[in-house]
Amino acid sequence: MSIKNACRDIFVQLSDLINQLSDHEYSKPIETLNQSSIGQHIRHTLEFFMCLEQADEAGVVNYDKRLHDKLIETDKVLALAAVNRLSDFIMTHDQNRNLNLEVNYSIDGEGFIVVGTNYSRELIYNIEHAIHHMAMIKIGVHEVAPHLNLPVTFGVASSTIRHQASNTIATQQH
Repeated sequence: MSIKNACRDIFVQLSDLINQLSDHEYSKPIETLNQSSIGQHIRHTLEFFMCLEQADEAGVVNYDKRLHDKLIETDKVLALAAVNRLSDFIMTHDQNRNLNLEVNYSIDGEGFIVVGTNYSRELIYNIEHAIHHMAMIKIGVHEVAPHLNLPVTFGVASSTIRHQASNTIATQQH
């Protein structure tokens, strides 16, 4: 599977989930997620892709400069529009561009570090980041919308899925 197709699969899963949730379920604070909502995790995930989209113009990606757009975390229509726009961008974008990653690990916000990277590497990072948050979203869905049946692969890394499948095959052969 290509990197672009992996992203598209993530966006399809997120879109399907958003469409199944009520407005209340989407934005309800969840105790097991430290009072964050499913919408907050979706917004956070999408904003990492948005940072990469914005890097296309500047050649610099900085995930700390996210917008923290409250509307995306509370408005399902806006979240779905963002999912669709980002999916279109990724499916039509050239992956061979060099970028600089700007990071800052200081508490006071001073002193950015710039590291060379490229669009494909950052897209891979975004996929892994999305899967991580989707795993948390799955926990939240079980709490606020237990009536939903998410795919068993929702929030699970492809390497884990392959490992689980090989264990199942090995168990069946014995």
